[in-house]
Amino acid sequence: MLKKRGKDWIISLTWRRILYAQRNFHRKAWTIEPSIPNALVSMVLRLPNIRFIVVTRGDKGCIMLERNINDAHGAEEIEIGGLLESLVQKAVPSRKIPTCISSKPEIWIRADGIGSISGRLLVGTAEVIPPSELIDTTGAGDAFIGAVLYALCAGMPAERMLPFASQVAAAGCRALGARSGLPRRSDPRISTFL
Repeated sequence: MLKKRGKDWIISLTWRRILYAQRNFHRKAWTIEPSIPNALVSMVLRLPNIRFIVVTRGDKGCIMLERNINDAHGAEEIEIGGLLESLVQKAVPSRKIPTCISSKPEIWIRADGIGSISGRLLVGTAEVIPPSELIDTTGAGDAFIGAVLYALCAGMPAERMLPFASQVAAAGCRALGARSGLPRRSDPRISTFL
C-alpha cells in the first residue's frame, strides 16, 4: 500500500512487516523521544508487528533495530545508547566494501523511561566515496531502501543486507541523477553480495 502523509510517502508492506517513510527521518514526527536510539525502541514497542526499523545516516551508514521472534527470557539487558556507541566504535569504515556489526542476537535492549525489546542492534557502515568520484547523492536513500527490499525478497540475512544496500546507494552516487548510476546484477561492486 502506498499513501501520502504530509510531505512523506509511506510504503506499508504488511507481508514483510516493513514501514518505510521516504525523506529524512524525523524522529519527533513518529515519537517524542530525544534521540534516534530511543526513538527506535519506542517505535518498535508501539508497532508490535514491525520486524525491524532501519535509519539511514548518510555517509555514517545506518542503524537497524531488529525484533526477536521469541522473547529472550533471562537474557542480558543493555541500554541502547551505550550499545550503539560500542558498535559504532567497532565499525571501521572501509574505502571499498561497507560492513555490518551486530550486537548479540538475543538480548534485551532498553531505552530508559520507554521500555525494553528483545532483539539485536546492527550498525552498517557506508562506503567512503572519494570526492573526485562523488557526483550526485540524489536518490541515494531510495536506492538504499530499494536494495533492502530486494535483499528481503532474496532472503539475505541482515548482516549481508545492510552492506549490500549501502553499496547500491554508493554506486548511485557516482553518476548524475537518481537512476543512471544504479548497478545491475552483473556489476562487480555488488556481485559479492549476490
